[in-house]
Amino acid sequence: MQNRAEVVEQNFIRRVSSGDLPQALSNTTPAQAGLSHAEAVALFESQVLSRVLDLHSRRLQSHGESFYTIGSSGHEGNAAIAAAFRHNDMAFLHYRDAAFMIQRSKQLPGETIAWDLLLSFAASSEDPIAGGRHKVLGSKTLFIPPQTSTIASHLPKAVGAAYSVGLNRRIGQTGEMPSDAVVICSFGDASLNHSTSQGAINTSCWTAYQRIPLPLLWVCEDNGIGISVRTPPGWVESSVRHRPGMNYLRCDGLNFADVYARAREAEKLVRKRRQPTFLHMSCVRLMGHAGSDAQQAYLSMKEIEAHEAQDPLLHSARILLENHLLTSQQISDLYQATSERVAKVAEAAIQRPKLLSAEGVMASLTPPKRSPEAIADVKATSTITREQAFSREAGQMNSPQHTARLINWALTDLMVNHPNIVLAGEDVGRKGGVYGVTQKLQEKFGAHRVIDTLLDEQSILGLGIGMAHNRLLPIVEIQFLAYVHNAEDQLRGEAATLSFFSQGQFTNPMVIRIAGLAYQKGFGGHFHNDNSFNVFRDIPGVIVACPSNGQDAVSMLREAVRLAHEEQRVVVFLEPIALYMTRDLLDEGDGAWTFPYKTPEEDQSIGFGEIGQWGDGKDLAIVTYGNGYYLSRQAAQSLEEAGIRLRIIDLRWLLPLPADALLAAIKDCKHVLVVDECRRTGSVSEEIMTLLMEAGWDRSRVARLSAEDSFIPLGKAATSTLPSRDSITEAARELVGHVRLAKAE
Repeated sequence: MQNRAEVVEQNFIRRVSSGDLPQALSNTTPAQAGLSHAEAVALFESQVLSRVLDLHSRRLQSHGESFYTIGSSGHEGNAAIAAAFRHNDMAFLHYRDAAFMIQRSKQLPGETIAWDLLLSFAASSEDPIAGGRHKVLGSKTLFIPPQTSTIASHLPKAVGAAYSVGLNRRIGQTGEMPSDAVVICSFGDASLNHSTSQGAINTSCWTAYQRIPLPLLWVCEDNGIGISVRTPPGWVESSVRHRPGMNYLRCDGLNFADVYARAREAEKLVRKRRQPTFLHMSCVRLMGHAGSDAQQAYLSMKEIEAHEAQDPLLHSARILLENHLLTSQQISDLYQATSERVAKVAEAAIQRPKLLSAEGVMASLTPPKRSPEAIADVKATSTITREQAFSREAGQMNSPQHTARLINWALTDLMVNHPNIVLAGEDVGRKGGVYGVTQKLQEKFGAHRVIDTLLDEQSILGLGIGMAHNRLLPIVEIQFLAYVHNAEDQLRGEAATLSFFSQGQFTNPMVIRIAGLAYQKGFGGHFHNDNSFNVFRDIPGVIVACPSNGQDAVSMLREAVRLAHEEQRVVVFLEPIALYMTRDLLDEGDGAWTFPYKTPEEDQSIGFGEIGQWGDGKDLAIVTYGNGYYLSRQAAQSLEEAGIRLRIIDLRWLLPLPADALLAAIKDCKHVLVVDECRRTGSVSEEIMTLLMEAGWDRSRVARLSAEDSFIPLGKAATSTLPSRDSITEAARELVGHVRLAKAE
């Protein structure tokens, strides 16, 4: 079969020369749209550059010099959307939006967009956005955070970013974007059907329906097909036109003047009225889904040729000719000159350095630390003093408290000291959280800083990610660990990759509080007693913290916020539900699991990666965390009565594992028992066991006790698959006794 990319190019050159141009599908002229002669030509230049880059990327791929050929051909009408908005209106772009980025670059002097994009195509380490890690559309100066092959996963954070614009103004903070900025988010018609997309659009409507400002433009680039699956005619319009709280506009993506006219109308609705608007742009897809896509397998030649006949560049050429803006010779010359320029620039780009080492690739996994000036730039004037915040609890603060209340007080102090902290999640406000952990915080700090969200974990995480794009420090809550699984890609595919694919130029620092793990009594089953956090352990760059008691929780939460605020990290703060209200350790009324609250000045903070240790015995080290630490402390009494001198190591930080600190803490011990309340397969205890073996520990001196590979049942059987005080005691005795017996023999 003939190379369709070559056919598309030859068709353009031939039909412009012969005047065989397609008939208009819409009649908007550049003058009617408010475009000057120069502006109309500039849009066409952006479209041509986008097309030539697509074609040259495929040529480079055939020589092994380009590695990702999902192009923008057929979608070049989005250049007119860029022209209708400011360069500092943050844009989360569809991967077919090169023309948008090219056109936006014209708003700033000194941009070298062709060079930058070709470096990206060639995966050069000098690519200014991703440094050769991926072909992405992104630019710090153009306010375009990088997206990869997103399937709607960028939509929730677009809602959060749009919401943050007005929120910053309401709470007196200065954001990354101007106070009258808007947010643009584009995607394809197939992506509209994704549950993530539906949730984000629903969230935008839910927000606007309550008359909350949300300056957000949705752009659906409808080419009628998702790889090979057709979008039913009329589906996009029928499914969104009458959504409450949202404006709907439609434009002909083959007519740049029509796109510009409707985009200007959308810009006014979004910027002036602060209302979400859905711009439905019809277009075509040329040259298949990507370079490797054999579209003849699912489209007939008649269909392929029909799409090619509606090439938007041919329509643009017709508009320029009809309105006497360019001659056919000028159009041909412009195309030829652009093609020659791209070929010349590409030859230089493919010679530039590439990433060659694991260290180079991983260099941007961890965001850069903020400078002291950037840290100080956050407005530090709180609307409430500490004395006011704690006025009702002052009488209680001298007595030991359980974990839930201590976390509440820590959040209070943090919100006083960090006026850019915004707490968000389902039920966190009026109700104060499912377990009362955030009780009275909305009353103290107001509904703008303690936000009751709708029930959608993807939207909650997206809200946090988007707010973090605009200099807010979000602490978002997911009610139960099991509820995060349907939204995990917001962390894996969005939050954790942002620094990686932008070389740390874009970051979304945040803290995600999650009530989780097992042992919860009287309420549960699998969804409220989820004993697996392994989903986070597969996400490079994310930190997972898990306090076992209220005293540690206070210090670690402060450290989590510091990590986000100063080091721009994404921190998952996993709070053991079963220990929220626990007061006693060994005997009823002993109060040994309650602790006094220490102010930020009194607190000797627990640093990132700093483990906890109880006891200094050398017979046995129990390595554990969370509920396991609590149960091991219970088991310690009988073990010491049996003559086993032990120490108990509380890992505290589960990702990355504090390996060096752990090995140092157990180096003089004879035996090690790893107690893991999570499921045996894929658990953190597997990593610990591997660490011990690689460090040279004798396998006979090491044992592991973990939960069974099972979900958690209801009722009296709820803890039957989990480690217990008795099973820890038994495993410890067996390990120490077995080794002693072997020695005697």
